[in-house]
Amino acid sequence: MSLIIPFFIHHRGCPHRCLFCNQAGIAGPNRENSDDPVKDLGRTIDRWLERSPQREEVQVAFYGGSFTCLDEDVQVGLLQRVNPYMKKGLVRSIRLSTRPDCITDEIADFLITAGVRTVEIGAQSMNNKVLQKAGRGHTAEQVINAIQLLGVRGMETGIQLMAGLPGESTRSFLDGVRTVIGLSPDLVRLYPTLVMEHTELAELYLHSDWRPLSLERAVSLIARAWTMLDEHRIRVIRMGLQPTAELEKQLIAGPYHPAFGELVKSRCWYRKIRSLLVRAGRDKTLRLTINDRDYSALAGQRRENLERLEKLAHGARLEVDVDASVERGHYRYIVY
Repeated sequence: MSLIIPFFIHHRGCPHRCLFCNQAGIAGPNRENSDDPVKDLGRTIDRWLERSPQREEVQVAFYGGSFTCLDEDVQVGLLQRVNPYMKKGLVRSIRLSTRPDCITDEIADFLITAGVRTVEIGAQSMNNKVLQKAGRGHTAEQVINAIQLLGVRGMETGIQLMAGLPGESTRSFLDGVRTVIGLSPDLVRLYPTLVMEHTELAELYLHSDWRPLSLERAVSLIARAWTMLDEHRIRVIRMGLQPTAELEKQLIAGPYHPAFGELVKSRCWYRKIRSLLVRAGRDKTLRLTINDRDYSALAGQRRENLERLEKLAHGARLEVDVDASVERGHYRYIVY
């Protein structure tokens, strides 16, 4: 069993305060809360290792800020704190998130020598006008350059995208997804834009200058993005923010749902099966085999998908079997 040990460096290193950003509200506080992040990191690693004795691969992950924009001595201190655990075989590698304009050839080489395997780039959009409106302070071209610099060195790369930013249309968002596909990252995270307290986005919303996506629209749009990425075998490792008490306390508006990712997967399954039933034809039976862990998403909340499909099947019948050998998100089927 793999284990990712999260360590949040709230907003540290970020040279810009983006339109939407309230990092403390999004991430929640670290359990360790002193002014010495290096000591905090050691305590965090020890606690997670004690909690999870049965583990095959452990990765320490720095989240919540722009790691490679930190002061160099802070970067070195944090990475060196992980080093003894790696030498003992207790930790396999390091993951971090950062800004695209904080990746250079020199930085990429430094990360490799320090044991970093995975770098996630916070792109948020691949449209320069949207990036400018969001106050990101970087361009889409810098995202492309960062991914290429990391990829050519054999590092695992990830890209984070947001749907529903001011100025972002359905077309520009999906065009951005296509650009990401062309970069062939190893993983992607997809988030709907939420309105948090103490952000510039909240001011826009409260003055009626902008409206977030509805939950229905956000689910539909991110489902399209997930389908596009899945067709190119690019892993989507998260959809929607991790629910925390702090997030829910500071949330003002937007398409938030504690099981947002499940809603998206459910929508994708509905679209797939509806198409298969239409092709099957009247009075035919579609026998579908899926991974057992996909069944709840296929069925939908309160079996909503199955009920809708039954009404829309036009005489076709659906049978669902489960088989753990089927890859998650995929299926086998026969029609008879």
